Amino acid sequence: MIQPIYLYGSEVLRAKAAPADLSDKEGLSKLVQDLRDTLERSEGCGLAAPQIGVSLRVLIVDGDVMADVYPYLKGFRRVMINPEVLEESAEQCEYEEGCLSVPGVYCNVRRPVSMTVRYRDENLAERTETFDKFGCRMVQHEMSHLDGVLFTDLVAPIRRKMIGKKLINISHGKVATRYNAKVK
Repeated sequence: MIQPIYLYGSEVLRAKAAPADLSDKEGLSKLVQDLRDTLERSEGCGLAAPQIGVSLRVLIVDGDVMADVYPYLKGFRRVMINPEVLEESAEQCEYEEGCLSVPGVYCNVRRPVSMTVRYRDENLAERTETFDKFGCRMVQHEMSHLDGVLFTDLVAPIRRKMIGKKLINISHGKVATRYNAKVK
């Protein structure tokens, strides 16, 4: 079911999400489907459970929407339950990011070029995978949500100051989105 996306200023976006209970297969299946439905409706490339008001360590990424720019992302889809970073590269790169929870704001963010993550997939099978390029950035961005960190927290202080008014407006619901959104 399509859920509203919580916007900047919502408390759930600042909380560290709790580990998902792997014994609740029915609940996890519903959450994953809600994330998929909501992401598809919003036309984003990733969504974490806190963005739909559920403070659990679950995220999805879908690179197909970026495949016209990055052809290697065609078919890159992951459900990640309780992901944990095992290793990150020392090398970093900067890229402009945006977020469904911070509509209309785009900023350059430095992140590691690659990382290795252990997680459970939607069938609860344990996976360990190394990500690089834009796939890595998508996973990193969504994993940040699980720790209560937004991409706007990772930008240079001067840039944060420049977007301050936009962030205040978003936190007061003064923003137009093409998807159902709310601040709480």
